[in-house]
Amino acid sequence: MGGGTSSYREIEETDLIILWGSNARDTHPIFFHHVLKGVHNGAKLYVVDPRRTASAQWADTWLGLDVGSDISLANAMAREIIVSGLANRQFIEHSTSGFGGYRACVEAYTLERAERETGVPAAVIRETAHSYATAKHAQICWTLGITEHHNAVDNVLALLNLALLTGHVGRYASGLNPLRGQNNVQGGGDMGAIPDRLPGFQHVENDELRAKFEKAWGVKIPPKRGMNLSAMFDAMERGDLTALYVLGENPADSEADRHRALKLLNGLDFLLVQDLFLTKTAELADVVLPAAAGWCESEGTVTNSERRVQRVRRAIDPPPGVRDDTEILYDLARRLGSDWGTPVSENIWNEVRSLSPMHGGMSYQRLEELDGIQWPCYDESHPGEMYLHSRLWAEPLVGPRAPFSVVEFEPPVDSLDEQFPLRLTTGRRLDSYNTGVQTGRYSSPLRRSESLDLSPEDGARYGVVEGERVRIRSRRGSVVAPVHYDTSLRPGLAFMTMHFPDEVATNDLTIDAVDPKSGTSEFKATAIRIEKHQEN
Repeated sequence: MGGGTSSYREIEETDLIILWGSNARDTHPIFFHHVLKGVHNGAKLYVVDPRRTASAQWADTWLGLDVGSDISLANAMAREIIVSGLANRQFIEHSTSGFGGYRACVEAYTLERAERETGVPAAVIRETAHSYATAKHAQICWTLGITEHHNAVDNVLALLNLALLTGHVGRYASGLNPLRGQNNVQGGGDMGAIPDRLPGFQHVENDELRAKFEKAWGVKIPPKRGMNLSAMFDAMERGDLTALYVLGENPADSEADRHRALKLLNGLDFLLVQDLFLTKTAELADVVLPAAAGWCESEGTVTNSERRVQRVRRAIDPPPGVRDDTEILYDLARRLGSDWGTPVSENIWNEVRSLSPMHGGMSYQRLEELDGIQWPCYDESHPGEMYLHSRLWAEPLVGPRAPFSVVEFEPPVDSLDEQFPLRLTTGRRLDSYNTGVQTGRYSSPLRRSESLDLSPEDGARYGVVEGERVRIRSRRGSVVAPVHYDTSLRPGLAFMTMHFPDEVATNDLTIDAVDPKSGTSEFKATAIRIEKHQEN
C-alpha cells in the first residue's frame, strides 16, 4: 500500500528526522511546522539536498550531495552501519529477507567512494549513519528530490533499506514518509488512479480481487495493468493512443521535454479537458468541460500525507455553467450508454467502503465525529492506524517478511561535459505552485519572476551579473531568463522553477529520461550551458 507509515504527531515526538530530497520549509510548509515542533522538542534534523535550502538552515547537519548520487550516499551509510556493528540484527533476522545480497552490494560503497561520488565529506556521512542507527526513534521523509529521477524507485528503495537495517519502521515515531505535494494526491492513489491498482491498492491482475469489482460493477475489467503518463505519451508517438481525457492536469506545461509533449498533444485526433481554468492544455483541446473547485464547491473526501481521510463540504455553489466533477462523469457515462443514477457523494463513498477493506470503517458519520480517520480502518469499531507495519514486530511475525532491495548507483542520464558543464535542478518556491495555474493569477509579496539561480562563484566564472538576461541551453532546447545570485547553491549547480511557463518555459530544457518502474521523468538533473543573450 502506497502511503507514509507515520503520523504528523510522531514527527513532533521523534528523536531524529532526515529530510532527504525535500525542501519542506518551502514546498510542504504545513508539514514543516510539525518538523519544527520536533526540532524544538529536541530532535536532530539532517537535510540531504544539493541546495542549502530554507529547510537546511534549520538542520543540525546539511549533506550537500551532488544531484543524483542519493543511492551512493544511502549505500555508504548502510555499509558504515553494518561494519560498525550498529545494524539491528534481531529485527533483520525476525522480519526481513534478502539481507545477505544487500550486505554484499553495499560492501563496495566505502565512505571514500561515497565522498567521491556524492561530494559529501566521509566524516559527515559517517556521523549521519551513526546518528540514524543509534537514535531511539527516527524518521526519513522524502519528496521529488528523490523521485524525479530516471531511477526513482531505486532511490526510494535505498531509503527503505536503511529503515529495515536499523528497525526504524513499524514502531511509534520511527518510519518512512513520502510527503505528498498536492492536497489529495494520496487520495488519488488510494482510489485507484494508478495503472495497476483498483481502489484500496488492490492489484488489477489479481483474479480474486478483480472479480469482486466486476461483480459490483457488472462489467469485465481488463486483467492487465494500464499505462502511466509517460507510457501514454510513448503510445501517442506510436499512434496507439489517439484520444485523451485530461482531468485537472496541465501536461502541456508540466511534462519534461515540453517540445515533444506539445507536438504529441497537438497530434491527437481528440483531446478533452476538464478543469477549473483554461490551461495551456485546455487551449489545445477540442472540448473543454468547466469543473467545480473541489475544495469549496464539491462534496466528498480528501486524504493527506498521514493517510487521514477527511470530509470536504460544499461551501458555495459553482458559478453558472460549471459542474461538479462527478456530475460531469455521471452525465458522460449516461450519454455513453451506462446510467449510474444520481451522483451523491456519500453513496459513492459507501461503494468505496464496500470494495476497499482499508476504508471499510470510515462512514461519513465517523469521519465527522473523529475529525478524519487514518487508513487502514477495517470496520466501525476500528480507530484507524496511527502508524503502519507494526506486524513486523509481532511474535510470531505476522505476514510476509519485508525484503531488502539491491540497488546500485547510476549517474544522471543527461551527463555533464564541456558543451554542457552546469547541472540544472528544478523545484518549487514557497509562493507559487507547479505550472502556476492555481497561483499565477494572484499576487504575493514573496513572488519574483522566473530566473536562473546561480552561485556567485559561477556568476563570476561565466561573466554574468545579477539581473542580466542570459540564454540557457540544454540538449533539447533553450530559454532566456535573468540571472539571480543564490548563496544556497554550490558552484556547478543551477536552479529554476516551472512556475511561469508563459514567461520562461523551463521544461523546454528538462529531459524525459523515464524511470521504467514508476514512469517518472528526470526533472532534477539537466545538463545546461549559459550563453550571452542579445535582446532584439
